[in-house]
This record gives sequence, structure tokens and C-alpha cells, in this order.
Amino acid sequence: MSEEKILLMTDTASDIADEDLIASEIMMLPIPITIDGQGYLERMDFTTEEFYDRLAASKELPVTSHISSFTYEQAYKDAFERGYTHVINVTITSEGSNMFVAAVTGKRQFFEEHPEAVGKMEIKVLDSGSYTLGYGYPLVEAAKMNLKGAGFEQIVDYLEDFFSTVEIHFAPYSLEYAKRSGRIPVAAAFVGDMLGLRPIISIIDGKTTIVEKVRGDKNLIPRILDYARSRCVDKDAPTAIVCGCDPTCGDDAFRQAKKVFGHKPKAIYQAGASIAINAGPKVVGIIVRGAKRVNTRMSEKKLDTLAKEQ
Repeated sequence: MSEEKILLMTDTASDIADEDLIASEIMMLPIPITIDGQGYLERMDFTTEEFYDRLAASKELPVTSHISSFTYEQAYKDAFERGYTHVINVTITSEGSNMFVAAVTGKRQFFEEHPEAVGKMEIKVLDSGSYTLGYGYPLVEAAKMNLKGAGFEQIVDYLEDFFSTVEIHFAPYSLEYAKRSGRIPVAAAFVGDMLGLRPIISIIDGKTTIVEKVRGDKNLIPRILDYARSRCVDKDAPTAIVCGCDPTCGDDAFRQAKKVFGHKPKAIYQAGASIAINAGPKVVGIIVRGAKRVNTRMSEKKLDTLAKEQ
């Protein structure tokens, strides 16, 4: 058993359910969201279901902001005062947010303001290179390792390995929000909806790619699952499902995935604001472990190198 006292930290874009947060003792910081000029904090000022309603009623597309470095600094300070010796903070992909930079800046500010913590608490900030359950799921698994006494380095290695293989494959049931957010050209969105086409989108290392287009909603889940399975290196590796405002999509994907992969997915995650704003509230998808990739995610070393080059 490790004598280290380890805190796992993340942001609300991880879409970890409240019951998992409580059971796993994960600290989740809320992402700021602006809706029609009014500021809110995700999962504090409204539930995910309530956000879907606000999204549908909003005059302008809501906008998310990154958590401030000051908020991170305070979170690290609280952890130190509570006796934690190690913090592992996992952020949404640096490809789509400045969260990683803010988390690292907050870490450096904390140690500057509290030199007494140097040598007594270690903070590791990890860029997940992913969205939603792509880092929410492994964090819950890492928290289980933590509760069983796994060490700091063992948990970091597990997360780094997961992030170097995880792939998200999902699809929106409408291109309206992708069109409004600018994720795909307006003309393509219009033609796609008119023809009943649904894009299957892959997210790997923070980069989104349309890998296929499927005609008709009924063909969407089977095709996503078939494509996802073709990407698996280990067919027996655990999977998990993500869905949006329509839980029946998640239930259907869960049942069908059991047949396609030969085992039940570990969980169904509910997509929060970061996904819903850009892809729409009605989505469905799955995570799988693909081939291991060379690490292109952000790190403190890479961040410092980029700063010197500018």
C-alpha cells in the first residue's frame, strides 16, 4: 500500500457522473459558460439536462471558457492544506482549450506563493488529448487504483498509456450545431441534413476527423460500432458509451455494443456542454483503445519550449 496521499483532479468537460465523483473522490472543477451574455458554471448553476434546455432556448450559441489559473492555484492550495502529497490534474485536450496552460500556470503560481509546499507536494498536470469520456472514464479507473493503494507513478503511467491509445468515435443526429459552431462549412452542413447524412467523427489526440458519412439515423449506431471495432487493437479491452439528451440512443448503443464487442461497455456517459455546444445535444458514441501513438500531447516541457520560441 502506498503512503502517498493522492488527489485526482479534472474539469467538468470530463463528464464524470456525480455518483462516480463521490465514490472515487475525484475533484472536478466547473468550466465557465456564457449563455446569452450571462455567466454560469457548468454543473453548479445547472445540471446537464438543464443545460440542454438552455442550449435549445439560447438566442446565441453558448460559449465555454477555460478555468482560470487562479482557480487552479486555489485548488492546489486547498489540496496542500488537506494534507495531499500528490495531485494528478487531467485537463481537456490542449488542442481545443487553454485549460492545460492555465493548470500549469496555476501550479507555478501556487509554488511561488507557497514555497513551504516545495518538496512536500508534487503536482502533475496531464493533457488528456481528449474530450468527455475519453478522459473521464480512465480517471474513474485511476481513482479506483488510488483507493486500492496504487502509487503516484503507477497511476500517471496508466493514464499516459490510456491517452496514447484512446479513440472516440461518435456522431451527431443533426448538423445544426456543427454549422453554428463553425466546425464544418455551412454549405456542407445544409446539404448533409437535406440528404439525411450523418457524419461519423473520430477524436484522436484532440483532432476531429470526419471518417465516414451514414445515411439515416437507424444506420448510425451499427456503423459507429463496426468502425470502432475495426480500430481496436485489443478487442477485449473495456469500452464505454457516450450519449446526449436522448438516453435511448445510449441504451441502444450499449445493447448493440455488447453484441459487436462480445462484452458489455463499462458505463454510459452523458455528454456535457463542451460536446453539446459543438455537435448538438443529441449525439452518440463510444471509446476504444486503438494502436499506440507517439505522444503529441502537450506537456510542461513542450510548453516551455514553445514559450522560448515565441
